[in-house]
Formats: sequence, C-alpha cells, structure tokens
Amino acid sequence: MNILDKIMAYKKIEVSERKLRTSTRALEKSSFFGRTGYSLKTALREGNQSGIIAEFKRHSPSKGDINITHSVEEVTTGYAKAGASGLSVLTDFNFFKGRSEDLIAARNANNIPVLRKDFILDEYQLLEAKAIGADVILLIAECLSKPQVAQLSAFAKSLGLEVLMEIHSEKELSKLTQHIDIVGVNNRDLTTFTVDLQTSVQLFNRIPDDFVKISESGINDPASIKMLKKVGFQGFLIGEAFMKTGNPADACDKFVQLTI
Repeated sequence: MNILDKIMAYKKIEVSERKLRTSTRALEKSSFFGRTGYSLKTALREGNQSGIIAEFKRHSPSKGDINITHSVEEVTTGYAKAGASGLSVLTDFNFFKGRSEDLIAARNANNIPVLRKDFILDEYQLLEAKAIGADVILLIAECLSKPQVAQLSAFAKSLGLEVLMEIHSEKELSKLTQHIDIVGVNNRDLTTFTVDLQTSVQLFNRIPDDFVKISESGINDPASIKMLKKVGFQGFLIGEAFMKTGNPADACDKFVQLTI
C-alpha cells in the first residue's frame, strides 16, 4: 500500500468520526456558510496578478516537519501582502499536521481566495469547507472515480465553492466535468513523491482551454514560473519553497518580484 492509499484509507475513517462529532446542521449554522466566496478562477485569469497560490504547510509525509514555528496569520497575511493571487491551507492533520482552525484563521485574516487542501471523498467535507470559510476545494483525480468527481464537483458548486481538479496523467482528464473550474497538474507523483516539471509541460495542451490551468509542486525558483508562463499556465501552487525558509512571507515577496 503506497502513501496515497494509506491517506485515503485513513480519511474514510476520519470523516466517519467527524460526522459523529459535528452534524451537517451545525456546519450550516457557521457564520461563513452564507458568505459569497472569492473567485480563484477570476483572480488567476486577471493578467495583472502574480498567479501564485501560496501554501501554508507545516509537514509532509515525505519531508517531515517543514515549518512548525510560524503562525497561520503571520504567514498568510504576508503572502497576501506580497501579491499572492490565492492561498492554500492544509487541513489534514494525521499526515500534514494541518487543521480546520488553520483555514479559519487564514480566512479571518485575508480577503483573497482560500483553497482547502485536503483529501476529499465525501460531500460532508464540502459542507465543512464551506463552514470554515474556504472558497475553493481540491478533488484529486487519482483518488476518485469519474462518478465521484461528478457528484462532488456538482455538490461543491451548489454550495458556491469553486473546484480545482488535480491530475498527474492524461488519462485522468477523462474525469473532467462541467463543474470543474481549474485543472491543476501536480508535478509530484503522489505514489512515489518524485517531482518533474515536465509533467506540466507535457499535459498543458491536453487540457481543454475551457479550464483555468495551474501547475503544482516542485516550483522552487522564479525561472520555473517564467518557463511555465511561456507554456501558458495561469497559476502556480507553491508550498515548500516558501515554508521551508526562516521567513515564508519575505521569501514569497522576493519570489513574486523576480517573476514580474
């Protein structure tokens, strides 16, 4: 069993337990539930934006602890000030040391789109995402069947959430539906954790132009952004490159300046 299989197996148990702790009715009473979200799709389509989706990430299964000292508010407000087009916040605890409270804190501190980065397999998690203030949710094509993608993306849209579908291979494009807003090419193979930016380059023209296209993972220097922009990508999800530094917000600011 690879790490992705382990994560998904655990996630099924976790979601079942969360359902017992917090009812859907309680989620719907959240002060965030009725808000109109910020559009990441629109932000990425605007040519005057950096296109960078800056991630708050404490830990990963492959790297261990990345940054467990900086606060969500400090990092995410710094990202926004630096010119990030959006924020990504890990909410998986068991494998990434994230939590829902991190996203709530990022939402309260910022007025730009926030992606809930998690392993979603149940509509309940979409209600959670809405309740904690997310604007965008992630569906990982490798983890879901085509009917699951269709069901979850349609339900997300009914809640006013945008949908980012993440792929790693061309065959996963068969799972695209009308309810997907953004397609992200993950340069990291989630089963082996090897990274190759050529994955994005090779898949770009395979993705229909109806969708906003972003590149994810392994983007560690401004030259990579410039190369991916030339290919045509409109967004770039960056996590570890900023978080592994002593000052993630400052690292993001310097990075953005070098990509202009």
